[in-house]
Amino acid sequence: GKWLYLSLNFLFGFQIHTLICCISQVLLDMGPPISKELQLISFHTVSKGYWGECGQRGGYFEMTNIPPRTVDEIYKVASISLSPNVPAQIFMGLMVNPPKPGDISYDQFIRESKGILESLRRRARIMTDGFNSCRNVICNFTEGAMYSFPQIRLPPKAIEAAKKLGKVPDVFYCLKLLEATGISTVPGSGFGQKEGVFHLRTTILPAEEDMPEIMASFKKFNDSFMEEYEDHRGYSRM
Repeated sequence: GKWLYLSLNFLFGFQIHTLICCISQVLLDMGPPISKELQLISFHTVSKGYWGECGQRGGYFEMTNIPPRTVDEIYKVASISLSPNVPAQIFMGLMVNPPKPGDISYDQFIRESKGILESLRRRARIMTDGFNSCRNVICNFTEGAMYSFPQIRLPPKAIEAAKKLGKVPDVFYCLKLLEATGISTVPGSGFGQKEGVFHLRTTILPAEEDMPEIMASFKKFNDSFMEEYEDHRGYSRM
């Protein structure tokens, strides 16, 4: 049978634009034979949904069209693991059973959740536009999850300087960024990337009112970095 693995980040991506879209429902809507044959395992957690409660390790995964014997084996593996702590289980229960129309907290829940999603959309736009305004940086709009992945076009001198220090070029860039601005990012080499292409990962979760200052700080650093290392002899690929 065919397998489809979807992480919660895809679910979160749909959330940014349409509040929520259940992946298993999409599969059902596709109809037979796909809805009856495609084996789907989808994930969701308290920490990676729009709640963003990253300290609460509560989550679940749903299996669709998975053979019963496989499900039994997965349950065996899951049963030997420790359960999430009690607060995380409470968070999980609240997430999968949100206030319903007529509940006293329903209007507040809709107002707050809508506000969070709209703010995430604005923050994603501020960050994407900020990166794309920078010299030798390109970034696609953040449509899923809570991260941006800008690609950095590093000058040859920067790549050579990194190699002399025994560092991967994007690690070198990220460390320089941290030292100059205090902005902590994850080098793209940790996720795998094409040879000669460099990028980094950063989150869109800082407070919305802080985002313009953060992007201004990044731009100032990037301009300074490029001035120091550019020699116009060619660049890493975009």
